[in-house]
Parts: sequence; structure tokens; C-alpha cells
Amino acid sequence: MASVCFKHGPPRLLGVELEWTVHHVEDPYRPLDAAALATALGEHAPPALVPDSPRRPLPSGTPLTVEPGGQVEISTPPRESLSDLLKVVAADVDHLQRLLEPAGLRLGSRGADPFRPPHRLLRVPRYAAMEQAFAPFGPEGITMMCSTAGLQVCLDFGLLEDLPKRWAAVHALGPVLNALFANSPGVAGRRTDWASARMRSLYATDPVRTRPAAVCADPAAAWARRVLDAPVIVVRRPGPDWTPPRPLTFADWVAGGLDRPPTPDDLDYHMSLQFPPVRPRGYVEVRYLDTPSDGGWVPPVVLMAALFSTAEVVDATLAATETAAGRWLAAARYGLHDPVLARAARDVVELGCAALTNTDVSAEQADAIAEELHRTLDEKTPGGRS
Repeated sequence: MASVCFKHGPPRLLGVELEWTVHHVEDPYRPLDAAALATALGEHAPPALVPDSPRRPLPSGTPLTVEPGGQVEISTPPRESLSDLLKVVAADVDHLQRLLEPAGLRLGSRGADPFRPPHRLLRVPRYAAMEQAFAPFGPEGITMMCSTAGLQVCLDFGLLEDLPKRWAAVHALGPVLNALFANSPGVAGRRTDWASARMRSLYATDPVRTRPAAVCADPAAAWARRVLDAPVIVVRRPGPDWTPPRPLTFADWVAGGLDRPPTPDDLDYHMSLQFPPVRPRGYVEVRYLDTPSDGGWVPPVVLMAALFSTAEVVDATLAATETAAGRWLAAARYGLHDPVLARAARDVVELGCAALTNTDVSAEQADAIAEELHRTLDEKTPGGRS
């Protein structure tokens, strides 16, 4: 876990993953058809949608993936330059939109589908096993799988001595940035009074695998304990049924709980079925941001890059978010109507804007992003500027 999930070294790379629900332009309530989506994506369609697809990446080298409910996702390869990353992601988004337009499809503009109830489009063993595992917790599991979409920002862990602080800071920022950029007021007409119904669905899916990871002096050891103690919900084998033959944790599997011992690949796959708001994958995968409306992905990405640009800014971020740390449900429920989160968000935005000079975005773009961040802050905070 320490060597694979928590790789450390000088921070260099930034990455972005964006996913969207997909809708018919003429009628966003109309269910999405797998064949129509496959035709639109063409040679870029992933095997989960088209088993014999060549799965060609976008011109930038970015692969397309499709989530259980037909959400499409781009995972742009990381870059050392923030400005280069922004250009490539913008080109990827534009290319994806051009693929969908001839089929009368468009990308959604919310972090959760406000129109349609959840419906699983992909009929593959992984998602069938997940749906079965989450069903006892209620409807939120299938909602999370099929009706939500997020913006993920990927950061390097940094040097070993800086890792615990960066890990703590990215978690302390979670409630603040989830509230600031909340963009999912409801799923199919439900939970319309939540700022982030997407995060509400995530929390209720399966607490063992969706709660935040431990923030402590040795996060790798804590993550290892958590992963070993987590129930196994998918066991890959020939045939369409990947549900485990009996309830067991991964530690039980190591101890001989199944008819074969687990492999390192089984462990990797088990870790891919953990869904905390921050996930260690050899880098920090930030998963707590809703997919924004058209073009709105740039400010949160740049803000996070700025807040992790130097050790001094990370220290200041920890101080600015100290009172708001742990307010995950308040953020999802109330957004910046929570006064503690509103104060922390204002401090974080000011800190991030001041740190934009640590990135390689142009002065003109930095000014535009700072203006947009302040506009978002004012729109989401009751009473606007104080």
C-alpha cells in the first residue's frame, strides 16, 4: 500500500478526470439507449459498451470510458504544465461534444441527473455485482452508479516528509470545496433541497467504502487496514456472475476464505471498489467535486493546483480550513449556507487567488479565474460579499 498507493517524490504532475450524464437534446427526460451512445462514440467506445471496439483514444491520447448509467468520462493524461493540461482537457471536451452532436446527444450540466431515474445501461458482471451489494442499503447505490457525475483532480503526493500534511489538507478542503462548487440540486426530482445530491448518494451507498479515509501520521498503514477489512463485493471469474460465493473481507480471502488465494491484481481490483472522497492511487485522486456546468471545470482545477503549489500554501490551507474539516454532510446538505463553510470558503478563495502566481497560467487567465471564483463565492453565499 505504501509503495503503490502512496508514492512520494517531488510534486510534478496534475491530472483531470471529467464525467457527465448524457441526454437527448430534444428531450432530456428520454432514457439513453446503449446502441445510440455506442454509435455516437464510434471507434472511441470502450469495451464495456462495445466488446469488440478498437477503443481508440481521443486525438490527445485521452481514453473514453462509460459508467454504468451511460455517463461518459475523459481521463486526460497528466501534465507537468497546468496551462498545457487546461488546453488539452478543453480540446478533449470539445471533441467529445462533436462526437455526440450528430446523434442528437449532449453532455449534462449537473453533478447528478435531474431528469431521469437511475437505470443501468451497461450489462457487465462488475456492475451487476456492485448493484447487488449496494441494494440492501437502499436506492442510493444504484443512484450513485447510474445518475451521478463528478470532476476529479489528481495531484502528486509530494515528498515523504510533506505527505501527511498534503493528505490532511486535501481532506480538510473537501467540505469547503464541495460546498463552493456544489452543482447537483436533486436527482430525478429527489433530494432537491440538497446542495450536492451527488455526495448525498455517495454517502448512503455503502459507508464502509465511501466514508473519508483516515487523516493521521501514517495514512498508508490506515488505508491498508481499511482495505483489508472492507467486504469483497466482486470476485472475477468466468461467466456473468461475479458476486462473492459468501460474505467475506479481503483479509478473510487472504486467510483462505475462497477456493483460491487472492493475487496482487485481485487486491488492485478490490481497491478500485473503494469510493472515498479522496482515494490514494499512487497519486491523490480528489473525488468530492460535482461535475460543473459548461466550462465551469477550469476554476476548481486551477484553485486546487494553486493551493498545493508550495508547502507554505499547504500550511495556510490547513489553517484556513481547520474549523470546517469534517463537515462533509453539512457541505452536501447546505453548501455555503452553512456559515462555518462560507467563512472557510472565502479564506480559501483568497488564499488560492494569491497563489495563482505559483502556477504557469498567464496573468490574464489568472485574473479571469480569480474573478470567476469570487463570482461563484458571492452567488453561493447568502448575502454575497461581506
